[in-house]
Amino acid sequence: MKVRLIAHTPNPEKTVAAAAKLCYAKTDVDGIFENLTEEKTASFVEMLSEIGHESPIEHASFTFAIEGVSRALLAQITRHRIASYSVQSQRYVNKENFEYILPPEIEKDEEAKEEYIKAMDNARDSYIRLSKILKENHKKALMAEGEDEKSAERKAEKLAIEDARFVLPNSCDTKMIVTMNARSLMNFFAHRCCNRAQWEIRELAYEMLKLCKNVSPTLFKNAGPKCVHGPCPEGNMTCGKMVEMREKYKNI
Repeated sequence: MKVRLIAHTPNPEKTVAAAAKLCYAKTDVDGIFENLTEEKTASFVEMLSEIGHESPIEHASFTFAIEGVSRALLAQITRHRIASYSVQSQRYVNKENFEYILPPEIEKDEEAKEEYIKAMDNARDSYIRLSKILKENHKKALMAEGEDEKSAERKAEKLAIEDARFVLPNSCDTKMIVTMNARSLMNFFAHRCCNRAQWEIRELAYEMLKLCKNVSPTLFKNAGPKCVHGPCPEGNMTCGKMVEMREKYKNI
């Protein structure tokens, strides 16, 4: 997995503080940045967290480049709907040499690992065979309709992989660009940093949070699983590791 923070709102905390100042002070838009020192900016941001006024933090957004993750993760992250996603297309990108994500529990068992790799090799072979069969069919049909061979070859490949992709596994690697505002990120971290989150998206959330804290430590001071700054909301399904989680996120 590789995660990079490639863009974010300039001075995100000051932007959030200015938005909050406009809400709470008799000022106009020309004066919202006046006297917004680092101390006052931090004070505004901390106040918003304390009173639960979350809408001003939506004015700060963060964009991540992510690769080396699975399509299974993609299905999970896109459930966070207040976000923007650009994802490598299996319809237009030939994946005959696809890489795959190997779950740790499978990797540590040699028998399971052998079976898993066999399944990946079979999926790749099926994808290649299907692509070849469909490409030939489409090429013949296109040439019969008057396409020249070069053009038919190019179009046929795109049409072939559009259907051949259906045999690709959930573990198939993908790449994406993801943009979320800070409020959506807080929600994302609360759910996906939790020990009950699936391991791959939990790892991704942790890496994203580290990047956010590096840029905006005050804004994301209390970000992470809910148990870090309050009771565990999972009830009987709690992982029971609140102390360890608090220590882990204190040192992030």
